[in-house]
Formats: sequence, structure tokens, C-alpha cells
Amino acid sequence: MSTETEKKIFTAIESGDDALLRAALDDHPNVNIIDENLMTPLQHAAYKGNKDMVQILLDYGADPNLCKHQHNYTALHFAGLSGNFEVCLALLVAGARPDVTNAVNRTASQMAAFVGHHKCVAIINNYVQKSNVDYYTVAHGLHTKPYLPPYLAESFHKLIIQVNMHPVKVALNMHSFIGIFEHLSEVKTVLELMSEKEMKNEGSNEVMAFKFFYLSYVAGELVNIQAKQNAKKQEDKKNETLQVFCKNILKPGKDGSLQFMDAFLRECVKKFPFRECTLLRQIVSTLTGKDPPTALSIVTFAINGQRGFVDDAVDCYTCGEEKPTKKCSKCKVAQYCDKNCQKLHWHWHKKVCASLVQDSSSSKDKKEVAVDSSELSSEIQNLLISN
Repeated sequence: MSTETEKKIFTAIESGDDALLRAALDDHPNVNIIDENLMTPLQHAAYKGNKDMVQILLDYGADPNLCKHQHNYTALHFAGLSGNFEVCLALLVAGARPDVTNAVNRTASQMAAFVGHHKCVAIINNYVQKSNVDYYTVAHGLHTKPYLPPYLAESFHKLIIQVNMHPVKVALNMHSFIGIFEHLSEVKTVLELMSEKEMKNEGSNEVMAFKFFYLSYVAGELVNIQAKQNAKKQEDKKNETLQVFCKNILKPGKDGSLQFMDAFLRECVKKFPFRECTLLRQIVSTLTGKDPPTALSIVTFAINGQRGFVDDAVDCYTCGEEKPTKKCSKCKVAQYCDKNCQKLHWHWHKKVCASLVQDSSSSKDKKEVAVDSSELSSEIQNLLISN
């Protein structure tokens, strides 16, 4: 390092001082510098898993692929080791290359997997360059208009890089990302085209082909529900479509298992058009084996990769998101991301809530998490825990 200002940049990162970092960067516009350990400021911030500092450095022009490290650990390698999937995503959006290997011939994804940071692995492996989406927002050949309205490019890109494969979460994303729900037919078509393209490309990517088809299958189911609503001339179609889909998917079987979601996912696998695909054969083999795991876990593993270990943490009862922060205050068993997830699950949960209270009465209550339930309907008012 040649100047005191450069030292301040590294000192700011070490101490986690955002204000000092911005001040130092204002005095020293070149952020692509190297310290005595041959590491850039971005590599240090990524190693610390500091999302805010990583974004600051990227905003100031940090090169996500600059690497002089003696063992060739890129910023993305360090991000994967840190366990912060948001840092991984920020670097990928900025153009970080996920295929670069370190001195032991391991990619960032492989290093993240080695230390058990599975969400980082999924984020890296599922990332698609936005340019791949932009292609479908421009008319080509004999087509007079693009497959996808240009203003949907960002929302569509956010949709396809998501890693939670629970069908309700996919539907929630389609519902919340701007413009997607209003153009489900176009979204479905583009996803099918992207799936086919992945299979026909040299060095075909079967995982991404299957993921795109799976997303298109969920979109197709939502389109079918919309068509039925249009026939009945129902109002508030957007919210009603989501509610009907979630109600169908989350319907429990007689034994309490999600048999209907399992059947939905099995039908998706059955309709995947590329029958000679190795990945498909593996999925079918697992689904038809003795005592198979749930179809959701098989589909998730097929897309995001196998996990080295699975802990006992409970996922959201509605969308499957990991580590939900809320739970039903009556039974203290059902856990949710937020009040919206509880609302979507309430149709089925209210039938078993009382029995869950009895089942859990002898167990020690877990730590309660506060939530504002003021906007919930009167039927489920106060069911989310409050201190």
C-alpha cells in the first residue's frame, strides 16, 4: 500500500465503519488496490460477510473478479466461505464469475458447500445473467414483438434466481414481483423457451432446464386458476388466484402429510419434456424408490444440490422458507415468515390448531417472537405470538 488513505480503506473494513470507508473512498477514487496480503478491499469485505460494505465498494467501482491472492481465492470464494448469501448475490449481480477455481481447483460454490453454507451454494449455482433475460425483451426474426415486455426484465430476473423451490414460495414471488402476475402467460412461455434452450445448448445444463420448466409449470397452474376465475367473472383475481393455489397446494392428506403438493410436483416431473435427461432419470428413480423422501425435497435437491447435513430447524408452514421468525400464539407449533403466510395457511391450520395445543402442552415453549397482528382478519387476530 502506498498511501495513508489506502490504509484507511482497509482499516475501515476491518472495523466495520461504513462512514470511514466512504470518506476514504472519496479521497482515493481507485478502489481496486492490493494490501500486503495481496487482497483487495472487496475480498476483505466479502470474507467478513459485510453486505453493506461490499455494496459500497461495488458502487465505487470495485472489480469483483480482480484477484492477486496467492491461492486464487476470489471475492466470491470469500463470500461463499463467509456464509452470507446476500454478499454472494451482490457479487454475482456485479459480474463475479462463478466458474473461477482456486489453487486447489475448487469453485466458490464448492468451497461454500465444503463449509456447509448451503444457501450460498444454491445462490451461486442458480444465478443467471440478466442478459439472458434481456434477450426475450427484444423482437427477433419474424416476431414483431418481444416474448416478454421490457419492463418485466428485472422482475423476471429476480424470479428465476430465487432458490426456495416450494411451490407456494414460487407463487408468492410471482405475485409480489412487479408485473409478473399480470403477464403469467408470457412468463410461462419464456420459461419454457429458456428450458428448451438450456437443453439444446452445447454442454447442456439439465439442472437449469428443469428449474425453468418447474417455474413454468407453477405459472401454468396459476394461469389455469385465472381462467376459471375469468369464466366466473370474479373480481380481485390476483389475490384470489394466489389464495386458491395455496389452498390447493397446502391441503393436508388424511395422515396430515402434504399429499396434494406431492402429487402436484410428481405431475410436474412427469410432464418434463426431455425424457432422456440424466437428471430426470435420477429424480424418477428416487421418487419411485422404497420409502422415498417428499417430492419437494427431491425437486429441491435436484435444483439446489444435495445438502451435506440437514438440521432439525422448522421451515415456514406455508412457503417452506428457512428459519421463520413467527409462530401461532395458540398452539405455538406452526411457524410462519409473517402474517401473510399465516393467512394463507389458516384455512387448514385452524382445523388442527387446538389438537396441536394439546400435543405440545407438555413440552417446553420455545422463545416467543413479537409480531404486529393488527392487520390480520378478526378470525385469526392474536394468533401470532406477542410478548
